[in-house]
Amino acid sequence: MKVAGVALSLWLIVSASAAGHASKANPVEKVIQLLSDLQAKILKEGEEAQRVYSEFAEWCDDRSKNLGFEIKTGKAQVADLTATIEKETADISAHGTQVDELASSIATDDADLKAATEIRTKEQADFSQEDAEMVEVIDTLERAIAILQREMNKGGASMMQVQNAGSLAKAFEIMVQAMAFSSADASKLTALVQSSQDPDDDSSLGAPDAAVYAGHSGGIIETLEGLLEKAQAKLSDARNQETASLHNFEMLKQSLEDAIKFANKDMAAAKAASAACAEAKAAAEGDLAVTSKDLAEDIKTLGSLHHNCMTKAEEFEAATKSRGEELTALAEAKKVISENTSGAASISYDLNQVSLLQISRSVLSSEAGLANFEAVRFIRDLARKQKDPALAQLASRMASAIRFGAGDSDDPFAKVKGLISDMLERLEASATADATHKAYCDKELSETNAKKDDKSADVAKLSTKIDQMSARSASLKEEVATLQKELAELAASQAEMDKLRQSEHSAYVSNRADTEQGLEGVKMGLKILREYYASDGKAHQAADGAGGGIIGLLEVVESDFSKGLAEIITTEEGAAADYDKQTKENQIAETMKSQDVKYKTQEFTKLDKAITEASSDREGVQNELDAVLEYLDKLKDMCVAKAEPYEERTRRREAEIAGLKEALQILEGEAVLLQRKTSLRQVRNLRAGSLA
Repeated sequence: MKVAGVALSLWLIVSASAAGHASKANPVEKVIQLLSDLQAKILKEGEEAQRVYSEFAEWCDDRSKNLGFEIKTGKAQVADLTATIEKETADISAHGTQVDELASSIATDDADLKAATEIRTKEQADFSQEDAEMVEVIDTLERAIAILQREMNKGGASMMQVQNAGSLAKAFEIMVQAMAFSSADASKLTALVQSSQDPDDDSSLGAPDAAVYAGHSGGIIETLEGLLEKAQAKLSDARNQETASLHNFEMLKQSLEDAIKFANKDMAAAKAASAACAEAKAAAEGDLAVTSKDLAEDIKTLGSLHHNCMTKAEEFEAATKSRGEELTALAEAKKVISENTSGAASISYDLNQVSLLQISRSVLSSEAGLANFEAVRFIRDLARKQKDPALAQLASRMASAIRFGAGDSDDPFAKVKGLISDMLERLEASATADATHKAYCDKELSETNAKKDDKSADVAKLSTKIDQMSARSASLKEEVATLQKELAELAASQAEMDKLRQSEHSAYVSNRADTEQGLEGVKMGLKILREYYASDGKAHQAADGAGGGIIGLLEVVESDFSKGLAEIITTEEGAAADYDKQTKENQIAETMKSQDVKYKTQEFTKLDKAITEASSDREGVQNELDAVLEYLDKLKDMCVAKAEPYEERTRRREAEIAGLKEALQILEGEAVLLQRKTSLRQVRNLRAGSLA
């Protein structure tokens, strides 16, 4: 009992000494720990660099896509603005042509109106002069007839002389001498009679006229009355002609003034439209300059972005490669140091008194067995607690080693410690592999999810863009269909107008010919009747009254025919002017609508091509997204779908490693105690031998 107590005391002393020694850092272990810490630091730096680069690469990708989209949009806008400028230029040219045509038409109408006014002024002056002369002639004839009738009723000497006169000139001279006529009236009457005679008549006023001067004075009065009737008929014709000319002039004037008015209105509208087109063209040119400048800047920025991103990628790859080389060197150094310095470290830094275990083997073996069995029990309890079959198998192997290998080694703990150390190495290796797998899974899942989000966003952007372009293309196609329908209706309307104008013109030609023919017939009838009833020597009692009524009625018919002819001509001219005006408007509308169809067709054709390209891009991106989703499913199966989470495995493995290290500490403590006991026994034996 006394020996056991001394041994226990020595074990406690040695254990305390060993514990104090173990608390001091082993330089080799410190180096290995520093290498491990450096590896962890480099890995952490690599993860941080990977995170920063991933964010930068994502930014590069997003920025590149945005710039690419902006460049495509800019090119489309440049094309649209160029088309707009071309369209406005064509519209300005069309409006300029319209203005020139209208200006020419206005100038022509002004000239026609001026010429018609001058002609009308001259006609009116001629009519005024003729009317005054005819009125004066009629007045003279009426006064002469009245004087002759009055003198005949008196039956004076002068009338006897007149009856005996051999000619009208002689009769007028007698009347002047008798103070019945003035010399001026006599001259006028003589000239009037001379002008009314037949040019082919060889007789002169001085020759006696048997029919007139056959012994009575009524012949000169009848002659003057015939002249009066002719003068009145001529005055009536002149006044009717003046009325018709005035009416025709007023209708022509109104037509020309209306044409000038509407032409000025159309020219003002064309100038306003041309100014609006010029303004739109200027705005489009300004927008084109700005858009072209922005497009050039985007293209330049995209080139710089690609260069910077490629440079950053190359730097990251070089840094990653260098960091991998450093980790490889650290791992190799750690492996070499761990494998080749364990013996030297134990010699240099552990207790050196290891040869005193030869004393009292039976006592040492018994106490070592207790320590070994305590370690086995500890491992077995740990296996039950963690429910780990590998630890249970380790406990079984440790028990077998203690049972069958106690006498095979100087160190009773060597095999047991070797088994525990091997298990520790396997657990640490498994922990390292699991941690590496976890980091790989985290990295791949993060990158794959980011790619999935990017591709999904790209698909959504392309889908939105395709929808917008499809809507715009459909709208343009609908507008083109509407314009084509309007062009067809315009062509049909113009054809109907052409047909109607041709029909109206044919009717005008026919009606004018009939009216002119009727008017000519009425004039010929009037001439015949007037000549007949104005002539003398009728063999019967002529119906002068009825003839005069017929002549009057024919004069009304003649006036109506003249008025109708003027209206026919005016109506035709107005219809022709309206037709020409509407035809020009249709031509302008057709030109503008045709240009709209052309530009809109070009625009939706470009949009359809862009839709095809965007659909192809979206299909490519969708394929990439499908591949990313497929890879993500594989990653989830490999990294997420586990029966035991990574955190649970790590916690359990750390508990097992801590338990194994604690078992090693138990065995190492027992070994130190045994070494101390052996040393004390050797000292005592040496002292006893020296005393003996």
